[in-house]
Amino acid sequence: MDQFADLQTLLKKKRAELDERVHRIKDDARHISDPLEQDSKERAVQQENDEVQDALEKEAQIELQAIDRALARMTSGRYGLCRDCGNPIAIERLRALPYTDRCIDCAR
Repeated sequence: MDQFADLQTLLKKKRAELDERVHRIKDDARHISDPLEQDSKERAVQQENDEVQDALEKEAQIELQAIDRALARMTSGRYGLCRDCGNPIAIERLRALPYTDRCIDCAR
């Protein structure tokens, strides 16, 4: 576990950033500070922007789930082991994608 302390810190930091991003997206989507325009063309643009924000939120939620699973694996002692073959995941891969649960061979 100690060998992954820096990755755990990185994952927690990334999780906090993503959580903040999701909250900002949700606040913006409710149009609290910037209500929808009455003009139909402008409203259409705002609604398109809402669709993009929805996609970004979903993407962030997926990444948050992956981070949570990685943190759980750290707690259980399974972090750094491939879920498919059980072999260790290369540290270089974990540094590049710290929430991965598959070695490069199984990921292919």
